[in-house]
Formats: sequence, C-alpha cells, structure tokens
Amino acid sequence: MNGPAPDSHDFQRVYVWEQPVRWFHWINAACIVTLGVTGWMIAHPPALMNSNEASFSYWFGSVRFVHFVAAYVLLVNFLFRLYWSVMGNKYANWRNFFPLTKAQLRQIGDVLKVDVLQFSNKPVETLGHNSMAYFTYTATGLLTIFQILTGFALYAPTSAAWLPQLFTWVTPLFGSEYNVRIFHYAALWLFVVFTIVHVYLVFYHDYVEGHGVISSIVGGWKFMEKNQMAAEQATGMSPFPWRQRRKAKPAPPATPPA
Repeated sequence: MNGPAPDSHDFQRVYVWEQPVRWFHWINAACIVTLGVTGWMIAHPPALMNSNEASFSYWFGSVRFVHFVAAYVLLVNFLFRLYWSVMGNKYANWRNFFPLTKAQLRQIGDVLKVDVLQFSNKPVETLGHNSMAYFTYTATGLLTIFQILTGFALYAPTSAAWLPQLFTWVTPLFGSEYNVRIFHYAALWLFVVFTIVHVYLVFYHDYVEGHGVISSIVGGWKFMEKNQMAAEQATGMSPFPWRQRRKAKPAPPATPPA
C-alpha cells in the first residue's frame, strides 16, 4: 500500500553568498584552526626527545612562525571582510550584524525559541543568516579584534617589524605581559566553543530547513520556496541608498517608433 504523497515544493534558487564572502569564510576557518593548534602548543609545549644537536632542532620556533603567519593572514582577511561589508550584497552588509530594528530583535527571540529553548519546531525561514546568527558573528568579530590586539602585543617584544610595535600600548592596560597571555589563551577556548556550536547548527539548519546551507558556502546558492521569497524575514538589510543607486542597472533605451 502506497503511503501519503510527499509534499510538493516550488523552490527558487538565489545567489546569496558572493565569492569574496566564501573566500573569507574558508580562509578565516583555516586561520582559526591553525592559530588554535599552534597556540595550544605554545601554551603547552610537548617534550619531544630528539638525538640531534639542539642547534639543529628548531621545531618550536617553526610552530611560533606558523602562528605568526596565520595571525597576519587573519588580520588581512578580517580587514577585507570589513571592506566587503560595505561593498557586498545585502546579505553581506554590515547593517545585518547589529540588531537595530524591531524585526531583527523579534527574529532573535524566534530563533531562541526554536534552536535553544525548543519551544517551537517551526524553523525561522531566512536566505542570509538569521538575526541571531548575525549578532553572534558580531560577537566573534569583537573577539577576533581582541585576539589581534593581544596577540600582536605579545609578539611586539620579540619583533622589530613596525606592525607589532603599533600594539605595545595594549600590555600596560592588562598590567603585565603574563595577564595578556592568560586572556589571549582564554579567548582561544571561546573560539573552540563557537566552532562546535557553529558546525552543529549548520548541519541542523541544513536538515530542518532544506535551504542548502552547507553547499551554499561552497557555491553561494541557497533555496527558498517562492511563496516565502517576499517575506521580510527572508531578506537581508539593504545597503545605503547611494549603494543601491550605484548597483542599479540603467533601463534599456526605448525603441524609437517605426
């Protein structure tokens, strides 16, 4: 006996995540993993036995070098994302990351009811991130700035480069280099917690909503039913008017009458 017919869906394919956003995501992920692993090794250096002369064994220096290179890449990548939050499409726009409207605050409450409190099983339909996710990324952005400040402050005493020297003012704020190191290391574990929750929610929303969340960060495309496309919660925050005018394509010239 045949079961009930499956629900029919009329999905529309939408280009959400532009290529610069996708590049930022994967470069940022690689930097965070590299910084996390090498940072943990710097804080807890393993005792490796080696029969070579000590002057020929520089593995810990190599670990620090990789850590510093990843920090520079993270900084450049982060600055580029700030630039793209102005130049990108409405899903990348910086206005999404601050809950300034009633609709955004309402959506944060709706997401908490579904994802955290489990008071509702009706997913919050969005094409970009939902407001709760945007707000969370604002927090991780501030945490990234904190890591940049404290990390380069720790690097400054051992570097003659001009960039780390710009952060020497940070250490006196914490009282000592030891205190800076403690806070810098503690922030590492906040990133670990965020990564675990982030990966879980990506798979959760991909399964529940079926919008192609996982594949979208590779190809940029997401899917939403056509009857939901016009809903306010399915849109991102539009850029400022001057950006919209700049992106608007001019209308084709009228065909003169025969």
